[in-house]
Amino acid sequence: MTGTAVAVLCALAAAVFIAVGSVAQQTSAAAVPDSGDLVGSLLRSPRWWAGILGDGGSYILQVIALTFGSVLLVQPLLVTSLLFALPIAAATGGRRVDRSTWLLAGALCAALAIFLLVGNPSEGRGDAAAARWALPLGAVLAVAAAAVALALASPRLRALAFGTAAGILYGVTSAFTKHVTDLAEHGIPQLLGSWQTWTLVAAGAAAIYLQQRAFQAGSLTASLPALTVGEPLAAIVLGMTVLGEHLRTDSAGLLLVGAAVVVMLATTVLLSRQQAAATGDTTPGDDTVATPAPAPPPETPRPR
Repeated sequence: MTGTAVAVLCALAAAVFIAVGSVAQQTSAAAVPDSGDLVGSLLRSPRWWAGILGDGGSYILQVIALTFGSVLLVQPLLVTSLLFALPIAAATGGRRVDRSTWLLAGALCAALAIFLLVGNPSEGRGDAAAARWALPLGAVLAVAAAAVALALASPRLRALAFGTAAGILYGVTSAFTKHVTDLAEHGIPQLLGSWQTWTLVAAGAAAIYLQQRAFQAGSLTASLPALTVGEPLAAIVLGMTVLGEHLRTDSAGLLLVGAAVVVMLATTVLLSRQQAAATGDTTPGDDTVATPAPAPPPETPRPR
């Protein structure tokens, strides 16, 4: 078996692990009412821990895949986790995935793959000064904060908005990962003394929490697409503005990349709106409960 074949198989297996882990975490989080203790309930849930183990298995498989193949081969294959997650979630919930959902999810995965393959972002340097990080990182975090505010204000958009915020913060962790990994080679004191390390830890912890809030608020159809799109977009924005990365493509390629971004955003919103329509425009966490109309009073018999 060639190295490329090993990379493809490991990447696809990693995508399956991501899908299984996401479904396990979403079903666990969705079972917790808004008024309940989300973190405490999840920590006591064996199913949620199984989902976390699935994420860990996926990470190991990604490392193996990247040993035998390039990022541009592995990353688009990981996007297929959405296509695996939809039927798994439907099967566990006793539902089926309709044709329009498959088409939207397929378009999203194809657009993200085109974005990565055509854009072909170059590798930058990870040790940029704090002053260079300040404005771009502040802007990205402001978008994440706005998404959280939207989630708190609008129950109908809660899963989409929390998923977007979590994806953005996962993108922040991706932008810091290489530099923090390099620091680990220079010893624990230097690792723990770096502000990048603690930024990565804080962003990662917040991303995990917001991901669970997104899973609690709605189905995977409403939250996972936003997570899938938010991470690479945020990472590339920071990479291009801070780390000196750039898209290695010509003018025609830039137009194609721009079109792919539009398709990604549109399909993410459409998938979320489709889920809202399927649930009667309500989501878990919407305190509005439909009440039946009062029954009319019994008719008084007329005297004969």
